[in-house]
Amino acid sequence: MKVWDKGFDTEKKVEEFTVGNDRELDLLLAEYDVQASIAHAKMLKEVGILTVEDLKGLIAELQQIGREVEQSTFTIGQEFEDIHSKIEHRLTEAVGDAGKKIHTGRSRNDQVLVCMHLYAKNEINEVKDLIKSLFDRLIDLSEQHKDVLMPGYTHFQVAMPSSFGLWFGAYAELLVDDLYQLNAGYEVANQNPLGSAAGYGSNLPINRTHTTRELGFATLKYNSVAAQMSRGRLEHSLAMGLSSVAATLSKLAMDVVLYAGQNHDFISFPDELTTGSSIMPHKKNPDVFELIRGKCNSIQALPNQVAMINSNLPSGYHREYQILKEALFPAVESLKSCLDMAEFMLRHIEVNSSILDDERYQYLFSVEEVNKQVGRGVPFREAYQDVAEQIKKGTFSPENQVEHTHEGSIGNLCNEEVRGKFDQAYNLEGD
Repeated sequence: MKVWDKGFDTEKKVEEFTVGNDRELDLLLAEYDVQASIAHAKMLKEVGILTVEDLKGLIAELQQIGREVEQSTFTIGQEFEDIHSKIEHRLTEAVGDAGKKIHTGRSRNDQVLVCMHLYAKNEINEVKDLIKSLFDRLIDLSEQHKDVLMPGYTHFQVAMPSSFGLWFGAYAELLVDDLYQLNAGYEVANQNPLGSAAGYGSNLPINRTHTTRELGFATLKYNSVAAQMSRGRLEHSLAMGLSSVAATLSKLAMDVVLYAGQNHDFISFPDELTTGSSIMPHKKNPDVFELIRGKCNSIQALPNQVAMINSNLPSGYHREYQILKEALFPAVESLKSCLDMAEFMLRHIEVNSSILDDERYQYLFSVEEVNKQVGRGVPFREAYQDVAEQIKKGTFSPENQVEHTHEGSIGNLCNEEVRGKFDQAYNLEGD
């Protein structure tokens, strides 16, 4: 069944190509089509297109479909083009003419759009919840290991003292920036496109404010053409937020892989959280973080992928928009899995508390020595030259102690302030 059926059959090869894997992907939109259809039906009753009995029958069947979706028993057979045609068929079978009226005042275009907006809002909130779990873990680790020093690097060269408190806390605060990006995507999604129909509105007396309120949107996407053009822009906004989170996770994963290697030996994980080699019995491979790195690098390409699908398209609907789901849906699930696994692995991370006993790190404290002389009144450039000369002669012998007090330094992590920023961004939803 097709919602656009006009009494002729499409060539099978054309149908297979145009439908693609919509049936599988649309199962992720089923709950949102149910929600939107209930809101639309209530509005149609309010404006006199549906009767009270029509509405009761439609809501009862839609709620039944919703239960099937929740229990994963709802399916879309090959005879249906997508989720929307399947639900309309179910409604017509269950309540007759009322089912045939459900599409009044809307198009499949705005039907898909409202589902995508509801999906984006929900998925952003789920991603934010997973980010919060990871943030809490990182802040806890930062506090737990705040006094454990580790080398900081620039250009892959030993640079200055850092600490595990600083390292864990750095990734926690980066997640705040990721929330800002996700919140921007949420604001774009939090506008109701339903009622824009095929992008040019309707001559029926529909009430778009009613559906906006019913579906929990903050506002309308008022202009019907603008509403239609949000297809693609919505997905790109969501992709930007996902990409930001992925960039943070990818960098964290790279650090973990590097620091867990024998050449660094900064951190380790229990044997059961690593994998082995088929030939080398000593190996403890950090496969989880390598896969997080690879998956998140792939997700960082998502905004460009979405932008390329959207490129050179004029206003109005185009079938290319269907492909956006193929790019977006798997990426959302992949990122959620990576966030979950990163938090799980960090629960079990083991920190080496004696890294700096290795003499290769003695030059970490060169700047500390320069600044000690500066504190005694020596001009910085003279102090710099003096310490450089000691290093050249091999007489440099630092105290290997740090006294950092400014905000965000080793001795003053400001984790509570970072948590305050996070909480503010996390609670910003726009509902």
